[in-house]
Amino acid sequence: MLTATPTAIEAVKVIVPKGFADSRGVFCETYNHKRFVDHGIALDFVQDNQSSSREPGTIRGLHFQSHPAAQDKLVRVLRGRILDVAVDLRRSSPSYGRWVAEELSADNGKQLLVPVGFAHGFCTLEPDTHVLYKVTGYYSPPHDLGLAWNDPDLAIDWPVAPDKVVLSDKDLRLPPFRSLPTYFE
Repeated sequence: MLTATPTAIEAVKVIVPKGFADSRGVFCETYNHKRFVDHGIALDFVQDNQSSSREPGTIRGLHFQSHPAAQDKLVRVLRGRILDVAVDLRRSSPSYGRWVAEELSADNGKQLLVPVGFAHGFCTLEPDTHVLYKVTGYYSPPHDLGLAWNDPDLAIDWPVAPDKVVLSDKDLRLPPFRSLPTYFE
C-alpha cells in the first residue's frame, strides 16, 4: 500500500508507503514494482545510490543526466532530514524553470519521485543524514550534468545561509540555468 500525490509540478510525485506498526516498531515496503505500476508509475530501476552527509547545510546538486543516459530518481531518507528539490528542465513544459521542494525524513517516510527532465538536489537539515535513491539509468560520466544551486533565476529557497553551505568542488563549478542548452523537450 502506498499513496502517490502530485506536487505543484504534476510530474514530480510524493510517494508515501504505508507503514505497519507493532510493539517492535514499523515495517513498510519502500518499493514494490506492482504497487507503483498500479499508481501509473511503470519504471525499471537499475541502480541504487546512497550518500551520507556529516553537516547540516550540505547541498548536493543540482544534478541530472542527459539522454541517452537520463534518469528517473526515487529519493528517500534513511537517517536525518533533507529539503529535496526538483527543477523542471523540460523546455516545452509550462513549468520550465520552476522548482518544487519537499521535506523528506526518516521519520515521515516520504519519498520524492523525480522524473527524467528534472535537475535534482537536496540540502541536509540534520547532522549525519543518509539518503538513498533508486535510478532508472546507470551512472554515465559523459552525461553527468548540473546547474548552480544558488542560481538567481531559479531563486530556490534553501534553508541555509549561503555562507554556511557545504558544497563539493564539482558543485561549486556548475553553470547557471540560463546557459543550459535544451537537454529535454
